[in-house]
Amino acid sequence: MLRLEWSAGTILLKGGSPPPPVAAYFRYDPRVNCHRSLAIQYRWIIEGLENAGLEYEDDVIHAPPCRFAKPRNLALRDYQREALEAWWREKRGVIVLPTGAGKTIVAVAAIAELQAATLVVVPTLELMDQWERAIKRFLGVVPGRYGGGDKEVKCVTIATYDSAYLNIEQLGDKFMLIVFDEVHHLPSPGYRQIAELCAAPWRMGLTATPEREDGLHVDLPYLVGPVVYRRYVREMAGKWLAEFDIVRLYANMSREEQREYRRLISRYKSFLRRRGLKMRGPRDFEKLIAMSVRDVEAREALLAWHRARRIALHAAGKLDILKEILSRHRHDKVLIFTEHNDAVREISSRFLIPAITYKTPEEERRAIMRMFREGKVRAIVTSKVLEEGVDVPDANVAVVLSGTGSRREFIQRLGRVLRPKEGKRAVLYEVVTAGTGEVRVSRRRRRGL
Repeated sequence: MLRLEWSAGTILLKGGSPPPPVAAYFRYDPRVNCHRSLAIQYRWIIEGLENAGLEYEDDVIHAPPCRFAKPRNLALRDYQREALEAWWREKRGVIVLPTGAGKTIVAVAAIAELQAATLVVVPTLELMDQWERAIKRFLGVVPGRYGGGDKEVKCVTIATYDSAYLNIEQLGDKFMLIVFDEVHHLPSPGYRQIAELCAAPWRMGLTATPEREDGLHVDLPYLVGPVVYRRYVREMAGKWLAEFDIVRLYANMSREEQREYRRLISRYKSFLRRRGLKMRGPRDFEKLIAMSVRDVEAREALLAWHRARRIALHAAGKLDILKEILSRHRHDKVLIFTEHNDAVREISSRFLIPAITYKTPEEERRAIMRMFREGKVRAIVTSKVLEEGVDVPDANVAVVLSGTGSRREFIQRLGRVLRPKEGKRAVLYEVVTAGTGEVRVSRRRRRGL
């Protein structure tokens, strides 16, 4: 009889060669004298064998026991119920909801209904803490934690992407459901192995913005399932999310900045013209980066573009505008986003505002966020670490001084201030440098709201 066995992120087929319904999933491995498949194929292998009426033994999933009382305090909004029903049809797929719309609640409801061992994968320790609170509150169980020094598997286990990536060969046979929070991280060359080396037949992805600038989101249907439900920010504002305004403000460069910016852009564009190159998207730019490894002129053109971009992103006039915004919103809670850590430090020093970057120690970061929530601190400046995985329900002003230009980044930053606040509209100030590529990028990244 055919027998399926777990083997460190893969499935071994013993007792014979793979029959035609599942043959495409296996490759012969002479090291073990049998056929082997990636763990992600487990569901399709089982379906193929059962549809063909073939007998087999299954020793792949070794999940911990999982039973808990169904929650009485878990009330789904209409759109959350629609999202859950859309996912339930195949028990695979990505749910796209704006930040603050309660994606976590949809996943918790699925876990409660399935009563099956579940792995939740999150990008940050802050999100791990938030998921732990949600699991305790709604399911009444203490979840296991895998990350930040913890390694404990329970009925519901929460892991960071980094920890799951490093340990998936040991974790991949222990769960029936895997939930990928902020699933846009998953298709990267490393993290995708979490999905490929896990046998969980049921998969859910959660995100506000599935699209990636590198185009790798096209792999999500294979890794976790297609988008099965999607709602946009603008259609939910005013009812489930705060009403909001997006205000674009223009900063001027100094004369010195203008001269240097024009000189650098001229050098960059001159190189493109001489080589007959056109920058139509990220892939064209990636080709230029690859060319710069061996081509001195290409490297100099790339450096010129990079220096010009930094001038535009951090024009001195932006800090004058920031000063006006902070004065105008002295009684509001303000999150300030900028691209580079040196700009974060400059703003923090000039305006005496606490700063959070990836270098900020965990204890200090949590202390700053606690003071922000309690109103002891009314503004925080950060680079990227507060774009996702941080719950700041009463922040209502965001200031984007600079960014990569991606729609995902823009929507994530807007989402930090969209949780409903009594009697308050949210506002996002987008400060761009006049006469630079930032203006064009600003117009482009508002699409998809």
